Amino acid sequence: MSFAQVILAPWLIWVCAGVALSALVLALFQRPWRALFQDTGLQHRWLAATLMVAMLWQLRAQAVDWLSLHLLFTTLMTLVFRGPLALLSCLLVNLSLVLTGRVAWPLLGVNLVVTGLVPMLVTVLIWRLVDRRLPSHPMAFLFIGGFWCAALSALASGLAVLGLTRLGASDPSALFQASEYARFLPLLMPSEAFISGMLLSILMFYHPHWVATFNDSRYLDDDGRGGRGP
Repeated sequence: MSFAQVILAPWLIWVCAGVALSALVLALFQRPWRALFQDTGLQHRWLAATLMVAMLWQLRAQAVDWLSLHLLFTTLMTLVFRGPLALLSCLLVNLSLVLTGRVAWPLLGVNLVVTGLVPMLVTVLIWRLVDRRLPSHPMAFLFIGGFWCAALSALASGLAVLGLTRLGASDPSALFQASEYARFLPLLMPSEAFISGMLLSILMFYHPHWVATFNDSRYLDDDGRGGRGP
């Protein structure tokens, strides 16, 4: 879920913009461009994945003008490219919607929070749990870190939209409409989990070294615990 038109109070929009900017600064401090400059293949994969997500975000349900339902793919991007690059991809995707007129420009920071930062943090937390607490088995990584994580990330994103609407909606009917839309979250969660998990399983089978958080020496050879974090 994401916002398409401004229905939030200006102060809340500015707060979300500040949170989004702070997250981007922290991501840039990780210097994610170094890996891109050193690996041409990673450049191609990241740009292609970002473009694909931007195209898939065009497939969305929008019964009201200010709110959209669509798949996120933030969990998949975080697991494959790690958090900083995933957040930059989400920024580019949201920016493309602003430039094409699908989303009002003041909502760039708000949507980056609800579609990028929130699901990315959920993904990182669950990945840490899988990495530190669960057995070194690829199915644990795939089903908990992939399928379930994608579903919970979609749920967290939807709840973030509902919370922001309750906190600062200027339209009295917006909260009711958001609550009605929230009923579709149980339908979005399996879709997000199935598509993201399916794509992750394909990458793990054919190109495990493409998944930055998947340590093939640990999960496939079972010779250590050294993971690669988001």
